Amino acid sequence: MSPAPLITHRAIHEESGPDAAVPAHYGAPLREQRRLVAGTAVVDLGHLEILEVRGEDRATWLTTVTSQVFTDRTEGDSFEACVLSPQGRVESLFQVATGPESFFLITDPGTRERLHDYLALMTFANRIELVERDDLHVLGSCAPLATVFGEESPTPTATWIQAWPEVAPGGVAYGPDPDFPEPWHLTLVSDAELRAPGAPWRKPEFFAGLWAAEAVRIVNHRPRLVREVDEKTIPHELDLLRTAVHTNKGCYRGQETVAKVLNLGQPPRRLVRLHLDGSQDMPAPVGAEVFFGTKKVGTLTSSALHADEGPVALAVLKRTVPHDAALIVAFEVGEASVKLDASQVTIVTERDHGERPKAAQLRR
Repeated sequence: MSPAPLITHRAIHEESGPDAAVPAHYGAPLREQRRLVAGTAVVDLGHLEILEVRGEDRATWLTTVTSQVFTDRTEGDSFEACVLSPQGRVESLFQVATGPESFFLITDPGTRERLHDYLALMTFANRIELVERDDLHVLGSCAPLATVFGEESPTPTATWIQAWPEVAPGGVAYGPDPDFPEPWHLTLVSDAELRAPGAPWRKPEFFAGLWAAEAVRIVNHRPRLVREVDEKTIPHELDLLRTAVHTNKGCYRGQETVAKVLNLGQPPRRLVRLHLDGSQDMPAPVGAEVFFGTKKVGTLTSSALHADEGPVALAVLKRTVPHDAALIVAFEVGEASVKLDASQVTIVTERDHGERPKAAQLRR
C-alpha cells in the first residue's frame, strides 16, 4: 500500500490508474511544472516502491540475473536495469541507486512484488538479502534536494540521478537525443523524517504534482514500466539499450533476442513522442488509438500538457509507419468521438551506426 501523500492541502488526485495514490496537481499544474523545472519544487512519488539488495555477492549476482553490470559500482553511482523474459521481453524495469553496502532498486507502483519474486527465485547459494524498504519515501526533482529546500533539506538515504540522454557503458542508442532533456533526480528519504512535526519542507510551495513530472518525462522521451511496456515489449522498441541493457557483458536471460535484433534486424515497434492538436480543450487519454490514414498503427501510452510544448504524448507505433507521417489520435468521450491531429518527434529509429558488436561477444 502506498503511503499517504506528504501534502494534502489542495491536492487533486487522478481518478484511477497506477498513479492514483499521489497528487496529480495542487491546483496550478503549469505553474507547478515551471517551479519543478526551475529547481524550486519536488514531486511526491511516495507510490514508487523500493527493494534493497544487500549481501557480499550482490554485485556479481545482480550482474548475472539482470541486463546490466553491477560490478565496480561505487557509492553514489546510479543507473538503470531490466529483467527480461527468456524471449527477451521486458518484465521489470527499474532505477538503481548505489549505497555504501547495498543497491536500492526503485520500481513503478505495483511492480516490486514480481521483481522480488524473480530475484528470490534466483538467489540459490549466493549471499543475498532482499529487503522491501517501505520506510523510505521517493521525491522526484529536477535539482538536488539541497537546492530546492536550502540548508534545512531532509537527509537523503540514496539518490538516483538520470544519466539520460548519454549512452551508458555497453549501451547502444536507437535514436536521436531529445532536444532539451531536463535533469531528473529520485531521492530516497526516511518517511518518518519527511513527516516529522514542524518539518520546514512540508509546505505547498515546495511541491508540484505528478502531472508536472509526467510532462517532463514525456518530453525527455523516458518510458515507464507501467505506461509504455506491455507483454510484447522488447528493450530496443523503447530505446532502453541506451541506458538499461549492457550489450557486451556475460550471459543473462533474454540476451539471445537482444543480440539477434541488434545485429540482424529492427524492432517491430517504436516509441514516438507526439505533439497533439491543442485547439480542442480535451486531453487525449492513455489508451487512445493512433491512426495513419484509416489504419490503426499504435496506442497512446502517456499523455500530458507541457508548459512550453503544449499537449504531448508518448505512443508505441508499428515500425513501418513513416517518421514524417501525420497521424490521428482517436478516442471516445461519453457518446462523442474525438479525433486529434498529431505530429511525430522521432525517438527510436535504427541503432546508431558504429562498430557493430560481435555476435560472439554478445553470447559470451
